[in-house]
Amino acid sequence: MFSFNLLPWALVALTPALVAAIGDPFGQAAGTTGGGSATPATPSSNAELEEWLSDSTARVIVLDSIFDFTGTEGTTTGTACAPWTCSPDPQLAIDSNSWCENYQPDATTSTVTYDSAGPSPLVVGSNKTLLGSGSNGGIKGKGLKITDGSNIIIQNIKITDINAQYVWGGDALQIDGGSNIWIDHNYFQHIGRQMVVTGYGAVTKTTFSNNVFNGEGTYSATCNGRHYWVGLFLGGGDQITFALNYLYKTSGRGPHVGGTDGYYQDVHIYNNYFVDIEGHAIDAGVGAKVLAEGNYFNTVTTPLLEDDGEAYVPSSDEVSACSATIGRTCVANTFTSSGTPSTNVANALAGFTDSVSEGATILTAQEAADYVQANAGVGIVN
Repeated sequence: MFSFNLLPWALVALTPALVAAIGDPFGQAAGTTGGGSATPATPSSNAELEEWLSDSTARVIVLDSIFDFTGTEGTTTGTACAPWTCSPDPQLAIDSNSWCENYQPDATTSTVTYDSAGPSPLVVGSNKTLLGSGSNGGIKGKGLKITDGSNIIIQNIKITDINAQYVWGGDALQIDGGSNIWIDHNYFQHIGRQMVVTGYGAVTKTTFSNNVFNGEGTYSATCNGRHYWVGLFLGGGDQITFALNYLYKTSGRGPHVGGTDGYYQDVHIYNNYFVDIEGHAIDAGVGAKVLAEGNYFNTVTTPLLEDDGEAYVPSSDEVSACSATIGRTCVANTFTSSGTPSTNVANALAGFTDSVSEGATILTAQEAADYVQANAGVGIVN
């Protein structure tokens, strides 16, 4: 059944000279080549990794271990506020750019010390492929940032442990403007703020696929051991595919799309497996147009948070509405031990044509759940 493009590991490289990203980018990121045929190399130090990621040379960078930035830039002591009064173990918010004064002026404040590496991500330039070797390649204590970059592939790496106790302690992956970006088969856990986030610059031709977003941890904004800050897509003109991802024990923003007057975002969310989520999964804010199809919601309190955006999350009796806009019937979502969307906005479909799913076949929700559990995350492609 799964003999088409969803089995990319048939292309696994056999010699170092052939090391490259595995499989073909699909959806919005179709055609992305990253570092292309550049000679693959493994950095010998954190400093070399930082240099290679940010320079103007096309590169294939291979991580064969965890590059740990924890403690490498010392610590910072400053003010934090307590936006949430729940228990146990609420996150505190670092007073970054006077956030506490502007948004939480009545919150209790305290002095905290956090790792300085977290809020300063590694810069990723254009024409880069960043690959993990095996199941233990990645970055700890610091995230990645793309600003107006293009032709970038990040595959098979872990990004973990970025000041998980503190909001504004650091994001795992920031993209502020850019195109032709493929984020595939990665693993995210224990992040202070967003696991993935786009800034106000348009992020186009970008696909997030086969990633694991593990929200299980001690500290959270909802005090239930589940990470709230999963994904936030804000860009003015974002065009994103979010497919075949595994979201586990989260509580919100899975992802949140939109929220700024005058901006728009077209995000195709399909064949993801959402499981054990005490809170909301998808959240469409102002300007958002979201098509969510073929997803499996398993024990999800609120699959779609009612907000000011437009989202279409069809069940089996609503799929025919897609035909007039994208030229085919949508694939129904499945809701097991979960809430169901109380409203669907068919106008959300105006943001899409069938080209949003270029290079991929949309599975049924059950097929997607089975596939994602077996194949998302690191160690599957090598």
